[in-house]
Amino acid sequence: MHTQLTRRFKRQSLFLALALSQFGILGVAHAEMPEAPTRAVASPQSAFGALKHVKAGLLDVAYAEVGPATGPVVILLHGWPYDIDSYAQVAPLLAAKGYRVLIPYARGYGDTRFLSDKTLRNGQPAALASDVIDFMDALKIKQAVLGGYDWGARSADIVSALWPERVKALVSVSGYLIGNQAAGKNPLPPKAELQWWYQFYFATERGAEGYQKNTHDFAKLIWQLASPQWKFDDATFDRSAKGLENPDHVAITVFNYRWRLGLVQGETKYDPLEQKLAQAPSIGVPTITLEGDANGAPHPKPEDYAKRFTGKYEFRLINGGVGHNLPQEAPEAFAKAVIDADHL
Repeated sequence: MHTQLTRRFKRQSLFLALALSQFGILGVAHAEMPEAPTRAVASPQSAFGALKHVKAGLLDVAYAEVGPATGPVVILLHGWPYDIDSYAQVAPLLAAKGYRVLIPYARGYGDTRFLSDKTLRNGQPAALASDVIDFMDALKIKQAVLGGYDWGARSADIVSALWPERVKALVSVSGYLIGNQAAGKNPLPPKAELQWWYQFYFATERGAEGYQKNTHDFAKLIWQLASPQWKFDDATFDRSAKGLENPDHVAITVFNYRWRLGLVQGETKYDPLEQKLAQAPSIGVPTITLEGDANGAPHPKPEDYAKRFTGKYEFRLINGGVGHNLPQEAPEAFAKAVIDADHL
């Protein structure tokens, strides 16, 4: 499904003042240098300023990089409907400890683009997770600490479950988010179904058209519902909303939620991965899961997923009215979890 957004915006980039130290953290794998340097391009959408690009798998991936180039690697994955600015305060905290922090725009977000117009705009979870592996391969990163929330946490969970040798440690907001189409067909209690209203909305053509027409306002509503105590200002939201103006964003979003309900089928090349994910595989890499005390989005209970993590494991409840976008709402807590998970 291809959906074209017609608006294009240019915005002067904001630059973070990052204080970087040169001391590293022991016990984390270092990245090899890529064969060819990536290009840095000024982005109108990110608080990180100039972004880098690398061709990885099906995509030309736009990503922010913060910290020493030879430092141990942390890859941070954003959710929906958010963008890489969720980590604008997390990244310098990690960079100051010597980490090389990479924050890629997922397919359908920001300046990331498909390399071919003929590629299916597929939003199934296995495809998004495969993009992470392709990104690591393109930059010749053998192993990294992964962190994520929402869609990003799901991708990080999948990579950790299916490619554990590539993951030094994991930080996952809302814990174990691996699902499958069979489970997605099961009805939930009425209150739980109500929380998933947007998923059912996207199942209709009216929903696809409505999200296309009202992406900005729709995303802002999700932010408000998912983080009811987070008093973000218009500038904060508008900066991230620019990342949703990607020409494939609506198509990827609608495909993702329709796939979960079994209304569309993914690509057959991902079938072997989906078959493994349907078994709810355990995650054995060192993991810290986080939850905000005011998360208004649908999320599982920590006690229900703890057994899925079979390695060194810790759960942390982050208090203070913290909602769904935990890295942006509680950056210090998220950064600390990344460092601590690396040393479990």
